[in-house]
Amino acid sequence: MDTELTVTSPTGDATGRKAPSLPATSAEITNTLTHYYRGELARMTSWRDRIDRTSNWAITVAAALLSVSLSTPSSHHGVLLFGMMLITLLLMIEARRYRFFDVYRSRVRQLERHYFAQILSPQSELNLDWALPIATSLRSPRLLLSHAEAVQRRLRRNYCWMYAILLLAWVLKISTPKLQTADAPQELAHSWSYIADNASLGPLPGLAVIVLVAIFYAVVLYGTFHRGADDGDFVHGEAHV
Repeated sequence: MDTELTVTSPTGDATGRKAPSLPATSAEITNTLTHYYRGELARMTSWRDRIDRTSNWAITVAAALLSVSLSTPSSHHGVLLFGMMLITLLLMIEARRYRFFDVYRSRVRQLERHYFAQILSPQSELNLDWALPIATSLRSPRLLLSHAEAVQRRLRRNYCWMYAILLLAWVLKISTPKLQTADAPQELAHSWSYIADNASLGPLPGLAVIVLVAIFYAVVLYGTFHRGADDGDFVHGEAHV
């Protein structure tokens, strides 16, 4: 009966494959961390660029629809409502991208805060486990933010202003006789019923449309002013990387 022998390498597995060599000296560790930092920074910058592209598209859409709606009286106020829907879609897409961006941002900030800052200006109180979150994220990558939290952050930074501009334009459109199809001598709306009639959208009466818009903007206001438990990088007045 033949006996099969398996030779196990001290630095390998049972098949004899050699494990990759790890940096041993401080110079090798520093060189490895430097290249790793550059790689994570590049990935973070790439996702940051994707976020900015979505914001640019949202601004372009809002500006185009404002121009179409307010440039001529024959334009329907529903164009602005459609613009609110498009801005919401772009906000959802940007929030998804921001969740991926936040993963790489957190790794970069860990290195900057606990490694590079310590080299430049050593402090006595050093967190010895600062690399553990990075190692955990590398072994088992996971998103750090929920989609709702990402939406709130992007809404608070950029999109609340776009929503505000679209709302002001919509109110101006339904309340200004000169912006309606029928020529009217008055400068402002003469009654609330006039505004409600102008706010009608197809089979929906104007009052129902106004209520729906009010509910939608109540949600927008809540998302803008409600703050969750952000970390130290998002305290008011600090730089947002």
